[in-house]
Amino acid sequence: MTPRGRPGRTAARTFEALPPAKGSRAPFAESWWGRAWLRSLEESSLDSGRLSRGRTYARGGAVGPVTVAPGSATAPVHGSRRTPYRSKITVEQLTDRQWDRLLDMIAERAANIAALLDGEMPAGLADDAAAAGVPLLPGPQDLDPECSCPDWGYPCKHAAALCYQVARLLDRDPFVLLLLRGRGERELMDELGRRNTSRASAEAAATAGTGTAAPSPRPGDPARPAFAAHTALPPLPDPPQLPERTGRGPALVDSATPEPGLDPAALELLAADAATRAHHLLAAALGAGHADTTPPASLTEWQDAVRLAATHPTLDTFARIASNCGRTPGELAAATRAWRHGGAVSLDVLENPWNPPASRLERARETLRADWADGRPPRLRSWRNRWTVEGRDAQLRLGHDGLWYPYTKDQGTWWPAGPPDADPAVVLTALLAALPAD
Repeated sequence: MTPRGRPGRTAARTFEALPPAKGSRAPFAESWWGRAWLRSLEESSLDSGRLSRGRTYARGGAVGPVTVAPGSATAPVHGSRRTPYRSKITVEQLTDRQWDRLLDMIAERAANIAALLDGEMPAGLADDAAAAGVPLLPGPQDLDPECSCPDWGYPCKHAAALCYQVARLLDRDPFVLLLLRGRGERELMDELGRRNTSRASAEAAATAGTGTAAPSPRPGDPARPAFAAHTALPPLPDPPQLPERTGRGPALVDSATPEPGLDPAALELLAADAATRAHHLLAAALGAGHADTTPPASLTEWQDAVRLAATHPTLDTFARIASNCGRTPGELAAATRAWRHGGAVSLDVLENPWNPPASRLERARETLRADWADGRPPRLRSWRNRWTVEGRDAQLRLGHDGLWYPYTKDQGTWWPAGPPDADPAVVLTALLAALPAD
């Protein structure tokens, strides 16, 4: 057959040789368009025996790299001799007029483009194309086999093996079929983008002439014409109502036999945690002044583990997190207690000492003296951002947020002891009042 359309415009693609197919009965094509390709081959064949041997060749990895070009697919196929034969399958290309019809059909619906990019051939597109006289899928006698072997079969087993291998390629990438019909992926996507741009510009010009508002751009239209249309956005819907509590997550522990490597209890916990976080985020989004607040920073793996342990304080959860993070139970216990008093900032106060400016510490000392009941606060030992009360198991730590965090010592370890405050006198007074008298 003589190719029609635009030969030479689109570069050929070469696909590496596929590994042997697993199993002797596994289908070569699972997609409907791949099966349509094989149906065309099998309905055109004059010898089912050669088809069977071609399937065996293809399953055994006899087909080398496949080069797909507009109108043809070629590959070396190993047979009985040492050097491979050169096999070729020819497919008639679409004419320019047929391509225009097909591209219009694809551009008409954004779902068509999305399906192609997802590796799917839209079934409705193939039906519409056939009704419009555009043979997207090959029919009987549409595949023309050639081979350098001396076998005069139609097709010979080598060309049949190539056809079966092309079916496997079609399963993976529907653009292979479009390339065989004459156009490559890049050329097609560029042309579809131009058509969408032209359509949007024409619509914008038409509505500008009538003085009516431009229609909303369809999904999939390029951004440039959408912005050029100056379409007025509809008002936002009313915000959703905040539920009183989070819903109950799925029950997975007793629902079925777990898959190897899956932990139903852990999945239940993660689902419940996701619901709790979504509830907190929605509450914050619906709060006053949310638009003026800065989004929270992303948590590190350790911070998120501490948050999870603090939010779901069960013994099983605590033990798992401590083990998986390589921390001792005591370290995780102190971290979760800090988290409950101030989140990531409080956890940083627990774990990372720092050097505040001397002027800030001096102002804090003046505040402490001024606000203390008798004007004589306890003696303090200062180290970096930490003030330790002499003779007492009490300590204040200044955070990067400007708040003072109370700590008490128990068995040689400092533990977060309460919420922070900007006034060190308030925090220290409450901390000393909670300690047992000497």
